[in-house]
Amino acid sequence: MKKLVGDPLISSDVATDYWHQLDDGRIQCDLCPRYCKLHTGQRGACFVRAEKDGEIILTSYGRSTGFCIDPVEKKPLSHFLPGSSVLSFGTAGCNLACKYCQNWDTTKSREMDVMAAHASPDALVAEAIKQGCSSIAYTYNDPIIFLEYALDVAEVARQKNIKSVAVTAGYICEKPREKFFQAMDAVNIDLKAFHDEFYRKICGAALEPVLDTLRYVYHETDVWLEVTTLLIPGENDSDREIERLSQWLVENLGPEVPLHFSAFHPDWKMRTTPKTPSSTVQRARQIAMKAGLHYVYTGNIYDPFGGSTYCPACQHCVIERDCYSLGAWSLTEQGACSQCGAAIAGVFDSGPGNWGSRRQPILIQSE
Repeated sequence: MKKLVGDPLISSDVATDYWHQLDDGRIQCDLCPRYCKLHTGQRGACFVRAEKDGEIILTSYGRSTGFCIDPVEKKPLSHFLPGSSVLSFGTAGCNLACKYCQNWDTTKSREMDVMAAHASPDALVAEAIKQGCSSIAYTYNDPIIFLEYALDVAEVARQKNIKSVAVTAGYICEKPREKFFQAMDAVNIDLKAFHDEFYRKICGAALEPVLDTLRYVYHETDVWLEVTTLLIPGENDSDREIERLSQWLVENLGPEVPLHFSAFHPDWKMRTTPKTPSSTVQRARQIAMKAGLHYVYTGNIYDPFGGSTYCPACQHCVIERDCYSLGAWSLTEQGACSQCGAAIAGVFDSGPGNWGSRRQPILIQSE
């Protein structure tokens, strides 16, 4: 567990590990490829990591913008404990600067007051158990920037047989990446586009570090991996780009990694960009499946067909979904298609969960 710096009743500052001092006296953060170089008292681009007394601290430990119980399908994860509930939370700030961010009121906040909720790792895990959740999700903003808090929660959760789920853009350096993903059980990585100009112009980041993270998670860890791409009209929704993205996933990760295409709606600095038509999302699914991916889903549109899971061997519907609610379940207890016996990739219980599509905000009383 990280030790709080200062009075534990009022402080949310903890020491961090990933930084070094430069010859000019500044401190460089080595958590993500932004490599923020900070003078005395400055904060990084993520807002929650700052220079203090010659080191970099995390200023948001134990603080959150709120807690909510969601269906795990909302992360989105379609092959990880389907139908189960997950206790979700996040903090303020982000290490990307996506112009279309749909959580901009917290990710772009430069005020600590948005993190009015408090919970220790022990309190968070205790609440997850009390509420019958199978997992805890580090989400809403990118958990990479509150790595120390997420790791402490995940450590307690693993001791109590509660799974940890990360929803992240995957923009992280090599050393912290290893420690972070060792603590996770499932992850959805947001592959925002498949050309570097999009990352630079719209997200203030770069594509290659994200591809490195995808390769690392799939080949070097036991973490269950799913991928999401938000399709934005005129920016990353061309047939050619979708085809190239899908082919890369097949060639580098294999055909069984689920891919989710989601529809964009105007927000933050891209309010004049039109929302994504349902037909675009459905077309992307067809392109990706033609490229060889076995499990491709549509999101942010009403499409029960595109949201359901089908056996890649016989095309039988093994998990029927209507938005976040499960319908027919045709998996064996071993996670195989009940029609033909083919294995379905994923992490499954002996049967489906019954949380449904509810979203339930909660309060946590920390000790």
